[in-house]
Amino acid sequence: MEQQNEQLVWEARDSMIRSELIQKIADENPHLYQRDVERIVNTVFDEVTEAMARGDRVELRGFGAFSVKQRDARVGRNPRTGETVQVEEKHVPFFKTGKLLRDRLNGKE
Repeated sequence: MEQQNEQLVWEARDSMIRSELIQKIADENPHLYQRDVERIVNTVFDEVTEAMARGDRVELRGFGAFSVKQRDARVGRNPRTGETVQVEEKHVPFFKTGKLLRDRLNGKE
């Protein structure tokens, strides 16, 4: 019942910040020091970021895959003035959910 109530609290929130994730992992793993959990979480995020910066794809089975997509240069329009502007080519992060995550989000556990 306690875990179900905790689930409802997390579902009611709009987002979770990094420090809350670290705290939750530390709380669920009392044998680990919080500073070690923080180092682990930061290392995971740093490695994902570095891999994407190199153009690599990062796949976390059951969760999803992070990749980088290239958006070509184009002519855009300033919505305020209607003036045309050149938009440079850019690389943007892309996340594709894994099947397990997608199923869970749709209540198909």
